[in-house]
Amino acid sequence: MAKKRNSEARDFALTAARLADERNCSNIVVLDLKGKSPATDYFVIVTGTSDRQMRTVSDEICKAAREQGQQRFGSAGYEQGRWILLDYVDVVIHIFDAEYRDYYDLELLWGDAKRLKWEKPPRSRKPRKSLKQ
Repeated sequence: MAKKRNSEARDFALTAARLADERNCSNIVVLDLKGKSPATDYFVIVTGTSDRQMRTVSDEICKAAREQGQQRFGSAGYEQGRWILLDYVDVVIHIFDAEYRDYYDLELLWGDAKRLKWEKPPRSRKPRKSLKQ
């Protein structure tokens, strides 16, 4: 059961990273904290461009979580929109503005954690219509 739960947590962390990318967040990092943190298995850390965008990303991640059967334990910072934290116990998502991301520097704090590779979804390319007919 633990292996299945870990696989679901990993999948959810990667889903959150992809959603953040689709909404133009930058500097997206997924840290594997298994064996390093007693509190969680994965951190997803992203930088947003505005409080509005950060709230939208937060909302979409929460929707995806419900669809994947993930239950949120807590959240913080949504109203201020500088650092939104979404706690799903096995996955903790940090949506920062650039200033707070630099200040708290979670990647340095967890510098020994493995970074998961995640792939950006392929951008759909619509064929160009020819002007000649």
